[in-house]
Amino acid sequence: METIILKFAASARATGMRISTAEVLTCLEMIPHVDILDEAQFKTVLRSNFAKSRLEQARFDHLYPLFFHELREDLDAGSMEIAAHLETLRREISEVDPPMQAMTALAEFVSGEPQAYLTMLQEIRSEGQAQGDGPGGKGSNLGGLVRRLPILRSIQRARETSMAFLDDNWRDIHWETRKELKQHLERRLATAQRMLTENNPPGLIPLEKKGPAPGLHGELGDIPFANLSPGEIVRLRDVIAKLTRKLRDMSTRRYAARSRGVPDIKRTLRAATRTQGIPLQLKYREKPPRKGRIVVFCDVSGSVWSSAKFMLTVLYALQDCFDRVKSFVFVDEPINVTHFFDDFEINQALAEILDCPDINYAASTDYGRMLRLFKRQYMDTINKKTTVIMIGDGRSNYCNPEEDILEMIRDRSRRLLWINPENEKFWHSGDSEMAAYEPLCNEVRHVENLNQLAAFIREIVL
Repeated sequence: METIILKFAASARATGMRISTAEVLTCLEMIPHVDILDEAQFKTVLRSNFAKSRLEQARFDHLYPLFFHELREDLDAGSMEIAAHLETLRREISEVDPPMQAMTALAEFVSGEPQAYLTMLQEIRSEGQAQGDGPGGKGSNLGGLVRRLPILRSIQRARETSMAFLDDNWRDIHWETRKELKQHLERRLATAQRMLTENNPPGLIPLEKKGPAPGLHGELGDIPFANLSPGEIVRLRDVIAKLTRKLRDMSTRRYAARSRGVPDIKRTLRAATRTQGIPLQLKYREKPPRKGRIVVFCDVSGSVWSSAKFMLTVLYALQDCFDRVKSFVFVDEPINVTHFFDDFEINQALAEILDCPDINYAASTDYGRMLRLFKRQYMDTINKKTTVIMIGDGRSNYCNPEEDILEMIRDRSRRLLWINPENEKFWHSGDSEMAAYEPLCNEVRHVENLNQLAAFIREIVL
């Protein structure tokens, strides 16, 4: 049993789950206290020790049936005979000519050792910091297809090698054993192909989205930002100015109402000396307002910018309601533009950002590369007091989405909010990576007009 749990832990690590040696030892200590023949108890012990986040729980629920059911080895005479032929076949697949990079991992997967194949799939999902950081690097253009195609070819070559092995040894292998071996190989290779082609672990259900925003600003509030005329933009800025003043006043009253802390006994007793020791008036400790920190990622490519600039305008008009606001704009790499808002008035700051030479507006949008570079350079700007707001349509030109890094940002922050100005019916089409990003966010909103923006900002501030 210890060997099986250690193999499962190694396979779980290969899928990106963070499992320490102490957690494995704790799991081994708990196993004798449960009935291992009761699968519900056994699975609960493993899940409680190995799966710590929501994404890891989904990965665990995906890996558990694969490891303990699909790759299970039955210890009977027939399976022992099949195992002997599998060892010979494993060597033939590994030594296929011409050599193919994925063949060794596939050979081990077919023989019941999934760690190498799972590691290879995890490397596809996360390119790391050493790859794909430059223009044209790994993951550019049709990245998902380019990375999976060689492995798909290896699976097909392994299938051909397996069938050739059965044909060449049809005299030496009993027909019943040959039939079982063929079914076994087809199941394993079909499983390997299914794992390669699926994007996200099944069971990772997106969080509930908010309903439609109330129409508090008339017809102007329902017009999409991208469709505003110059005159409507002027009117919209006046409405936004009034909205920000109102929200600022409301947040000030909220902080004033909550400024009282717990009763201060010493001050109360000192004040009671004026009334012959009778505490007629309670004194409270001062409780300074807790203002959250905001980190904004803003996609400045294409039509997204026409909506995102209004979001940035409101956030910076409400800076008094937050402890700190940091802004990063990106096309394919994060650029810290906070100093523009500190040095210039909001409209001039937006104009300076559009003229900033550090932003490569001609580059293809790449959310994955942006996340990799942010992790390397700016990850220490996020802590448990930080609300992270991502503004963008999630379209990454088929590049690696690096959802693991977004999950890391979500774990380090107070909450992660995604604002998407694109219509929801297009979120999961084409090169959109919203299917990968949406389940990792605390909240995802469609914001394309003033009514939706006002409802979102009101909930953040209040």
